[in-house]
Amino acid sequence: MPELVALPVPSYRFDADLRRAWEDGDAVFPLDLRLAGPARDAALRAMAPAWIWDERGERHQLEGSRPVEEGDALVVATSGTTGEPRGVVLTHDAVRASALATSERIGVDRRTDRWLACLPLSHVGGLSVVTRALVTGALCEVHAGFDVTAVERAARRGATLVSLVPTALRRIDASLFRVIVLGGAASPEGLPPNVVTTYGLTETGSGVVYDGVPLDGVEVAVDDEDGTILLRGPMLLRCYRDGFDPKLDGGWFATSDIGELDTGGQLVVHGRKGDLIITGGENVWPEPVEKVLATVTGVADVAIGARDDAEWGQRVVAFVVPSAEGPPTLDALRSAVKEALASHAAPRELVLVDSIPRTALGKVRRGALPAPQ
Repeated sequence: MPELVALPVPSYRFDADLRRAWEDGDAVFPLDLRLAGPARDAALRAMAPAWIWDERGERHQLEGSRPVEEGDALVVATSGTTGEPRGVVLTHDAVRASALATSERIGVDRRTDRWLACLPLSHVGGLSVVTRALVTGALCEVHAGFDVTAVERAARRGATLVSLVPTALRRIDASLFRVIVLGGAASPEGLPPNVVTTYGLTETGSGVVYDGVPLDGVEVAVDDEDGTILLRGPMLLRCYRDGFDPKLDGGWFATSDIGELDTGGQLVVHGRKGDLIITGGENVWPEPVEKVLATVTGVADVAIGARDDAEWGQRVVAFVVPSAEGPPTLDALRSAVKEALASHAAPRELVLVDSIPRTALGKVRRGALPAPQ
């Protein structure tokens, strides 16, 4: 019977160990070694692997394991909207479908192209780079983490394809790569022509919508009632690690995101359901406001949140990390948003912070933003 093997990451051996586990017929759970002890223990309990491989490639048996099914390839941890670790089970068929569809869309030539994996391998955005290369036979260079110098050196040695998040993209010379696949967080304005923006989830095995257009074999719909984005395709998860299959009748997966299909049929993602701010009866999505505020002088980093307001219901709050020029004024922030978006989207409060809480892939952890003083 196939078993689940925990492979610690980051590890320079990961791609070889993954291949070995698959050859043995086992599925793999990438265990994030950056997690603190209690969080790591919680992840192991939730995923229930039978074995863990150490840095020397030696297997150690674990207690309380649960088997996987024939054909399962990966169990990838995701916190979803609850913050609790939950495993997404992806089959070999799903991994293959994702690898082939993404490679076809960006025109990967395994004779001349080479992938660089430099995002956390415990997340599907980094992990899918490695699996893409394994499935298609393309070359892949794996780094233990993102480092500007190492990434640019890899490009000069021949890496042509890389998956990045916006914070990493801003730090490198993008022209060094043929294609940059961008995901993980809202994309900034004015992207270089070689950057492809993606939308996807752990449950979809990586990005399934590129520049607003679904990959071949992927279907996208938007619920008429509440705007929930629905996805269907061969790369969807089989189930969660606890056995629950979240797919609806007809094989659709309901995301936690809200969006719309524009007049050209392209998907426009507004944000997560819980991120919507309703102020004075008007809807405000944080990400468009953040894009505008990021261009204001004095803003090094920014996040938009909400606080209860007796008059407006909720008020828009800008959490800003000041740049070296000094902090911006609230009036400057409001003016920029009014000019680019609408007056109701302009922040009514400015909070200066030392840093913006983000996930490893750069998404704002809005629940971790400072509470009212």
